[in-house]
Amino acid sequence: MVLNYIWVAFFGIAFLIAICKLIFTGDTGIFPAIMDSTFSSARTAFEISLGLTGVLSLWMGIMNIGEKGGLVQALARSLSPLFCKLFPDIPKGHPVIGNIFMNLSANMLGLDNAATPLGLKAMEGLQELNPQKDTASNSMIMFLVLNTSGLTLIPVSIMVYRTQMGAAHPTDVFLPLLLATFVSTLTGIIVTSLYQRINLLNRTIILTLGGACLVIAGIAWGFSRMDKDTINLWSTHIANTLLFCIIIAFIAAGMRKRVNVYDAFIEGAKDGFATAVRIIPYLVAILVAIGVFRASGAMQFLTDGIADMITAFGGNADFVGALPTALMKPLSGSGARGMMVDAMQSYGPDSFAGRLSCVFQGATDTTFYILAVYFGCVNVTRTRHAVACGLMADAAGILAAIGVSYLFFES
Repeated sequence: MVLNYIWVAFFGIAFLIAICKLIFTGDTGIFPAIMDSTFSSARTAFEISLGLTGVLSLWMGIMNIGEKGGLVQALARSLSPLFCKLFPDIPKGHPVIGNIFMNLSANMLGLDNAATPLGLKAMEGLQELNPQKDTASNSMIMFLVLNTSGLTLIPVSIMVYRTQMGAAHPTDVFLPLLLATFVSTLTGIIVTSLYQRINLLNRTIILTLGGACLVIAGIAWGFSRMDKDTINLWSTHIANTLLFCIIIAFIAAGMRKRVNVYDAFIEGAKDGFATAVRIIPYLVAILVAIGVFRASGAMQFLTDGIADMITAFGGNADFVGALPTALMKPLSGSGARGMMVDAMQSYGPDSFAGRLSCVFQGATDTTFYILAVYFGCVNVTRTRHAVACGLMADAAGILAAIGVSYLFFES
């Protein structure tokens, strides 16, 4: 419903601004420009979806091998001590822990669409444990905040979009995105734990989160001492090496379990192809709406206004071009994806705004969409503190994305 209002608003505002331009400035070319934008945006949306088909099929296939090979289950067992502390209401060894980890794994790999069915399955398991069926349980809220905080270790789809848009180094957003999404997730965990009175001062959580903080701090410190070219070089190599090692590890786990890895890959890849096809109409719809909005001059008016306000207070307004992606992300993943692509088209994939829009896209997740879909699937109507915790994690991720992008990409 929210996306419906946004979509209609884009067209309505664009129409009003176009009429005003026609009446007050005599700009007779405004409507032809808007119509040209609709056709070019629709073509761009299809080309992007077509490019995503292969990558989604690849990673869905690889994940299916990892599941059949037992690697995913092994990772779930290794995380069980941590999960038992963050989800104290879930019985130890309950199968829903595996479902939660599968969902978070898909999110960590940047496979947003693959994560949704896994997340719905996890919510059904959590609802079975929920004593009040119309009210969100603490475990449900913690699970959804971990989703909305958008912890992304391998932003596969974002790097593919950058490749499609012609970025010189599609993986150069990897480390900035990792830093921003970690801040968002850490904030979400802390805020939700405070609401739920979960004691974070225990050995397991302190060692896990403390170790993660040290690693992230070390990365930030190390890269802060490098120049921009060196940062880009290292982040590109690390991302590519890590991606290839994950593929090899999943295949090796399948071979060890005597799984027919080829058949397992094909089985998972079919789901990836279906997912890529399903997102085409959504991507067309949002890119056309954004194209109309921009062609009318509405987007320029909005960003210029924000930029003027920032510069009036002596701030650096280079981030404003990417801000629409951050503002759209809590509402709609497809909408934010469209904003990200639009920023790369308008400013260039290797511009500061183009790169920052990619970091925004991966730093958080679609808070309102996730809450609506996940709670709706189990008929939960009372969401308690889920929205507040999710939005606080989003805000932390946005601020962190701006900060680390200035560190990595601004001259």
